[in-house]
Amino acid sequence: MTKADTRLTSIDALLDQMTLEEQVSLLAGADFWRTVPIPRLNIPSLKVTDGPAGARGGGALVGGKQTAAFPVGIALGSTWNTELLREVGVHLAREAQDKGAGVLLAPTMNLFRSTLNGRNFESYSEDPYLTGRLGTAYVQGLQSGGVAATVKHYVGNESEYQRNTISSDIPERALRELYLLPFEMTVRQGGAWAIMTGYNKLDGTYCSENPRLVNGILRGEWGFTGLVMSDWGGTHSAGESVRAGLDLEMPGPAKARAGLLEEARNDEATRQAVREAARNVLRLIERTGTFDQPRDVRDEAERDEEYPDTRALIRRAGAEGTVLLKNEGGLLPLPTGAKVAVIGPNAATGQVMGGGSAQMNAHRRTSPLEGLRAALGEENVTFATGCDNDRFLPALAVPVRVEYFAPDSDEVLATEERQGSEVMWFAFPEGVNPSSFRARLSLTLSIPADGEYELGLFSAGRSRLTLDGEEVIDNWTNWQPGDTYFGFGSREVRAARFLTAGEHRAVVELTPQPVENTVAAFSAVRLGFRAPLSPTAAQDAARLAAGADYAVVCVGTNGEWETEGVDRWGLELPGGQDDLVRAVAAANPRTVVLLQTGGPVLMPWLDQVPALLQGWFPGQEAGHAFADVLLGQADPGGRLPQTFPARLEDDPTHPGTPDIQYPGENGHVEYREGLFIGYRHVDRAGTTPLFPFGHGLSYTSFELSDARLSAGQVEPGGEVSVLVRVRNTGERVGQQVVQVYVRDVETTLERPGKELRAFGKVTLEPGETGEVTLPLDMRSLAYFDDARDAWVADAGQFEVLVGTSSTDLPVRLPLTLTGEWSEAVG
Repeated sequence: MTKADTRLTSIDALLDQMTLEEQVSLLAGADFWRTVPIPRLNIPSLKVTDGPAGARGGGALVGGKQTAAFPVGIALGSTWNTELLREVGVHLAREAQDKGAGVLLAPTMNLFRSTLNGRNFESYSEDPYLTGRLGTAYVQGLQSGGVAATVKHYVGNESEYQRNTISSDIPERALRELYLLPFEMTVRQGGAWAIMTGYNKLDGTYCSENPRLVNGILRGEWGFTGLVMSDWGGTHSAGESVRAGLDLEMPGPAKARAGLLEEARNDEATRQAVREAARNVLRLIERTGTFDQPRDVRDEAERDEEYPDTRALIRRAGAEGTVLLKNEGGLLPLPTGAKVAVIGPNAATGQVMGGGSAQMNAHRRTSPLEGLRAALGEENVTFATGCDNDRFLPALAVPVRVEYFAPDSDEVLATEERQGSEVMWFAFPEGVNPSSFRARLSLTLSIPADGEYELGLFSAGRSRLTLDGEEVIDNWTNWQPGDTYFGFGSREVRAARFLTAGEHRAVVELTPQPVENTVAAFSAVRLGFRAPLSPTAAQDAARLAAGADYAVVCVGTNGEWETEGVDRWGLELPGGQDDLVRAVAAANPRTVVLLQTGGPVLMPWLDQVPALLQGWFPGQEAGHAFADVLLGQADPGGRLPQTFPARLEDDPTHPGTPDIQYPGENGHVEYREGLFIGYRHVDRAGTTPLFPFGHGLSYTSFELSDARLSAGQVEPGGEVSVLVRVRNTGERVGQQVVQVYVRDVETTLERPGKELRAFGKVTLEPGETGEVTLPLDMRSLAYFDDARDAWVADAGQFEVLVGTSSTDLPVRLPLTLTGEWSEAVG
C-alpha cells in the first residue's frame, strides 16, 4: 500500500469515527483564522493567515506581530522570473510557520481586466499565461515548505465595486481562455492544495455555491483534490453551498451554515456532501503535516524575528521588479559620489505595500531617502517633500490606551495598550461583547510649534473626537457611509485647529453599529493628524533640486489609494504631484522620476524628464532596492506585466460604453470586451499605449539572433520548441526577457492578433551569450470552442513571434499544424 493509500485509508477511518455533528463542525471556522479542533479524535485546529505579500498571522490588519513584507503581486509579476517566485514561496512558507499557520491565503490569480481595479496590485498580470506561470511557481515553492497555497479569488473578481453581490457575466470563451486559465494552471501544474472562491457571482450564482464552477470545472475537469473555502463572509447558504463543493465557511463561528446540521440530518445528499467536505478539511490538515506536528496557533506565541536571507531576497526581488521605462542619454545609473536631491511625498515614507487584507506590520519600511542616504552618505543627499499625496490624514505612531465599557455604563470592563492611532478589532478582551460595547482611546499629541493643524476621523462604527476636553469631530450623530474599511466604514471627517506647542490630550470614542453583509462584528477607527504643508513647498523643492547634481522625484500613491474594498480613483496622480514633477524637471534637467503605484497612471510630464522608473510597492526593503537600481548595483530587471494606456478611454472597459461594462449596474457587470483586454485590446483597437505590455529597458544592451523552431510543422498532439540566442552586447551584467507570442493565421473563430505563449529570462555578463529554449504545446495553439465544449487548434498556418515586448517582435517564424487537434472538457 502506498503512502497516499495509507493516508486516504486513515482519513476514511477517521471519518467513520466522527459523528455527523463533528463532521459539520469542521465546515466553518472556529474564529477569524482557525478551523474547529476535535480533541476527542485528536483532530487539531488549522490556522490560516493572510498573504500574498507576507504572512501576517492572526490579529488585526494594522499593528500586531512584525513580519517580512515581500513585494506585492504586480511587482513580482514584473520580474517575469518563475524561479524567483518559487524562491519567494519557499521563504513565505517559513514565515507562515513562524506565525503558527499551515495555510497562506495566496496567491491572487485575478487578471487586470480594468486599470481601475483597486486590488490589481495584488495580482501578477493582465495576461493569463504569465499569471499562471508565476502563480504556479509561487504555489510550488510555498507547498514545498509544507504550507498550503490558497489560490484566489475563484473567479471573475476583477473589481471592488459591489464586490459582495455583483454578478460577473463573462462569455464562455473569455472565461475559459482568460479568467479560468491561471487557476487551471495552478491546480493542474502547481498542485494547489486550496482554493478561495470570490465574493462575486458568476452569471448570477455566487461563486461559493456555483456547482458548475466548483464541482464541475474545478473538481470534475481539473481533478482538484484540495479544499475550497469561501472568502471571508462569502458563504451564503448551508446545504446548497456544501452540495456545490464549498468545503469551509470562513470566518467562524458558522453564520450561513448555522443550520447545516439540521439540514444534513434530513437530507441524504447533504449528509454525503458534508462527509466529502469534512474529508477535504482533514486532507488539508494532513497535507500540511498538522496531524503529525500540530502547530502552535496561539497568536501570542508567534515568532516575529526576521531572517537575513529573507531580507536579502526581498531586496533582490524589489530591484528585479523595478521597470526602467525611459533612460534618455543614459542618465541612469547615477555616478558614485553624486549629490542628489530626493523630492516628493513618497521620498521619506516607505510605500512598501498596498492596503486592505494584504497589509501587515512590516519589520521596516525603508524609504527611497533612507536607501540613497545609506548608499551615498547623508552629506550627499538632500530632501524636500514638495507636495502631499495622502488620501486620508496620516495616522500617528504613538501609544494608545484603550478602555472598554458597556454601551450605557462608565464601568471599565477591560483595558489594553495599543500602538498607533488606527485600531482595528478582530479580537476583544474577555468580557467585551464585540457587537455591543463602547471604547475610549486616549493618546497624546505632541505639538512642536504653535500653528494650524488638521485632524481627521473615520470609523467602522460611530466615533467622535475630543481634544483637551472639547469635541472637535462628531462622527457619531451624523455618521455618513464612505469607502473606508472594505466599504463598512464612514467617510473621513476633518477639522482644523490652532494648537500651541506642547502636549494635548486627544480622546476618541467608538461604538459598533450593524452593517449589512459584514464578515463578522467588525469595528475600526482612525485618527489622522498633520500640519499643512507650506504654500511654497513645490517651489522650495525645485530650488533644492536646482542646487544638486541630480534630482530623484518620488511620486505615486500608497495603500490608501490602492486597496481592497474600493476601486482606483482614476489614472491621474493625486494631489499636486504632476505640477511638482514639472517644477523639478524645469529646475534640473537631470531629473529622474521614481513612480510607485499599483498600476498605470497618466504622465503629462513624460517628455520633460529624461529618466523614469516604475517601482511599484516592493516590500520592506524598498529604499535599498531602489538605491541598488539607481546606482547600478542591480540591473532594473522588470518588464511591464500590464499595458499602460495613454488615456483612460483606451482601457478596454472604458470606451464610452454604458456602466454595465464597468463598474456595472443593476447588480451585473458584463465582460463585453470578451477576449480583448490588455495588449489584445491594443492590437484590435489600434491604440498606441503610453508603454506596452512587456516593455522594460536595461543598463546594458542585448541582441537576439538565430531564432528558430525545432521543426517547421507539428502533428496534432505534438510539441515544438522555440530556440533563440541572446547576447549581452553592452558593458554591464543585465537581464533580458525573451517573449514568444503565437498568431493563428487561419483561425475559424475570432482570436486576438497574438497571445503570449512562452517566455524566458536570462542573466548575462558583458559579452556573454546564452540560448533560450521555450516549448510550445497544443494548448499554445488552441482556442476554446464553446459550441464543441473543447479546446481546438485548427489545422493550418501559425506565426510564432519572438521579441522583447508586445510591440517589439522582430522575429516571425512560420509554423504549420498538420491536422486539427481538439481536447474536450468535462
